[in-house]
Amino acid sequence: MSTAHGDMPPRATLTQVAARAGVSLKTASRALAGESYVSAKTLASVLAAAAELDYRRNTAASLLASGRLADSIGLITGDFTNPFYSALAQAVEDEIRPQGMHLSVANSRESAEQEQRVSHDLADRQVKAVITVSATPDHAGYAQLQARGIPVVFVDRRAENVDADSVVFDNRDGGRLAARHLIEAGHRRIAFIGDYAWLPTYRQRLAGMGDVLDGTDAEWRDLLRTDAHDVASARACMTELLALADPPTAVVAGNNRILLGAMEAITESPRSSPAVLGFDEPEWARVLGITVVSGDVEALGRRAAQLALARLGDRARDFENVVLPMRLIVRSSTVPVQG
Repeated sequence: MSTAHGDMPPRATLTQVAARAGVSLKTASRALAGESYVSAKTLASVLAAAAELDYRRNTAASLLASGRLADSIGLITGDFTNPFYSALAQAVEDEIRPQGMHLSVANSRESAEQEQRVSHDLADRQVKAVITVSATPDHAGYAQLQARGIPVVFVDRRAENVDADSVVFDNRDGGRLAARHLIEAGHRRIAFIGDYAWLPTYRQRLAGMGDVLDGTDAEWRDLLRTDAHDVASARACMTELLALADPPTAVVAGNNRILLGAMEAITESPRSSPAVLGFDEPEWARVLGITVVSGDVEALGRRAAQLALARLGDRARDFENVVLPMRLIVRSSTVPVQG
């Protein structure tokens, strides 16, 4: 009997996947949905069966049939309030739109649990690929999406415990650039206000600063503040540092939101202002003359999109880990200390 798809083989069903894996239909469904209480052994069996049968979940079939769902790539970001992510999304969209694809954006709020939910939701909506700024240090769970034929590209934070493409900034070198600049400007009491301590970007920038500052006469480890994820917490950290009997002569803000909070506190403080250096390049940093260490966010987003498109064109190509440089942009906020 002929079908509407000519010689195309019939689509594999969930029932066939369950039978191949030797599990119940409900268990197979739970495994492919990424539910956490499925055992590792069962999950491996179901994923292997799905890959062998080239199974694709078809939650969005009715939308596709009605023509209301176009080919799209999903982007998972960490925080919609951070302008870094809007610039990243714009760059990804600029790269994929000429290919006739649309961008679907989801927000993890830096929650591993929410990231898991939105990644599977994007997969169920049949995005062609997922680009993620991941909020989890272990990315093995993304193998479930890959088993469903969905390439995954990690951006800003590289892939861990899964074979996948990634594109990141050289954050360790960025930390070196920041520390070296402040040391050469004469600073010896250097504070660093960082984001969540588990974030790889934070850890790498901290390590880079340590490469330069450890072993010198600089005081900085006691002036380290972490978990300043939003403007309010960054402002509180900066206020605390300014209130010290011997406050820092310079402060490094770990990202653009932290920089904003630090500047609010400095502006409100009656004490003399420290030199300020920020990571990332918000537009207002140029207006205020703030020195920054920054990477090209447009290049980051475009390269991530290119990796996703390349993987869609050739599933067997070698995985790439692309590292983009950061640069120091010196402005008036870090004028040398006068002897």
